[in-house]
Amino acid sequence: MLVLLIIFIVTAPMVSMPIPVNLPQPTTVVPPTAPPPPIELRVDASNQVSWNGQMVPVSSLQQRMQDAAQANTGNVPELRIATDPNAEYDVMAKVLAAANNAHMEKIAFVNP
Repeated sequence: MLVLLIIFIVTAPMVSMPIPVNLPQPTTVVPPTAPPPPIELRVDASNQVSWNGQMVPVSSLQQRMQDAAQANTGNVPELRIATDPNAEYDVMAKVLAAANNAHMEKIAFVNP
């Protein structure tokens, strides 16, 4: 016990000495921007694809997604896909391939 008391008495003055630390200075932080409105894609039972309620051909999806991503650089809109259970898988595969090729980062599957 006496040894611990002596060690504490010897080290206590060293602990109370200030240690210089170089901390980073605050900078102006740009507040995050609001996310862009999501893209609502719907594949119906007749395999028609609608983009925010407007019918579009499957072949134009990739270009539309790339345009939406470039319009919101750094803040890609969320892609919400609703599919009818009777839709063909081939159409859904083309939609997902277009999203992958357009580098869509946020994809959600929603109920129709």
